[in-house]
Amino acid sequence: MPKKPKKPCKHNGCPLLTDDKYCEFHAKLHVDDRANANERGYDNRWRKASKRFLNAHPLCKHCEEKGKLTQATVVDHIVPHRGDQRLFWDESNWQPLCKRCHDRKTRTEDQYPVYTF
Repeated sequence: MPKKPKKPCKHNGCPLLTDDKYCEFHAKLHVDDRANANERGYDNRWRKASKRFLNAHPLCKHCEEKGKLTQATVVDHIVPHRGDQRLFWDESNWQPLCKRCHDRKTRTEDQYPVYTF
């Protein structure tokens, strides 16, 4: 049975060919790379569920609280799920936001989590 052909290493500027994403020299540099959206659970099932949620909740929650009417384009997890599938699919943990509010929330609240014990 023939093997798949090797492909170029994904490390920028590396000319080596590999069977994986990265060659043996660069694999250890990319161990902590973030998984892509599909691998993190944002797949076709999520796209359908979020579209359904946005149809039912068309206005940005944060803008609405400020008295502005802005179309929601993103379903945000109120409490970051961090891979917890139960929390990921819990619709009571979802809120409709516009991209601007979502980016602001993610940059401030989610980037520097406050842990309570």
